[in-house]
Amino acid sequence: MRDTTAQGATGGFDLTTAAGRRQAYADFLWNDHAYLRLAFRNAHWISDELVRTNQPWPHQLAAWKARGVATVISLRGGPGGSSQAIEQAACERLGLALVTFRMSSREPPSREQVLGARQLFDTIAYPALLHCKSGADRSGVMSALYLHLRKGVPIREAMGQLHPRYLHWPRGQAGVLDHTFETYLREAEPQGMSFLDWVQSPLYDPARLKADYRGRRRP
Repeated sequence: MRDTTAQGATGGFDLTTAAGRRQAYADFLWNDHAYLRLAFRNAHWISDELVRTNQPWPHQLAAWKARGVATVISLRGGPGGSSQAIEQAACERLGLALVTFRMSSREPPSREQVLGARQLFDTIAYPALLHCKSGADRSGVMSALYLHLRKGVPIREAMGQLHPRYLHWPRGQAGVLDHTFETYLREAEPQGMSFLDWVQSPLYDPARLKADYRGRRRP
């Protein structure tokens, strides 16, 4: 779930050679759809210490470093892809801390992910930037967890980070993230349970949440 990316590891791409860099950037540009992110960053400061974005280019990371960002949190998969290789090399060059914290846009967060997010937000150096690929779903749920777990924002308000203005579509598969928070508000909050108490209790069942959401989506 949480990795601190090892220095020098760049997945399956050799960025030490010109040919390897061309291969990595071609894959990043077309297969990872990075051409869409050259001008559109989907960037939003959600507090004075945390900004959410889509997958940044190296020159965008340099711009964020110039604005004071100290830590980059990637919510995508582990090493192996061109985006990870390029981002890691850029962070090493710029002196940015890079943390990989895997999240899903199609699954409710696990108990371990919620508790891990709390620990992450309590230990990283700020200001920080968090991102997934598009900056919509995984960035949205993680931003909501940040606001609630670190800033004490109520879940009802924090879940506003899952919104179409950030390119999140609540009626698609990623709507299971909204459904998770809505279930807490409907079933647990009226009983006086905090969100963390609910997540740590037997009542929190990600498999049930996913099945329930799928059932509601069927025509």
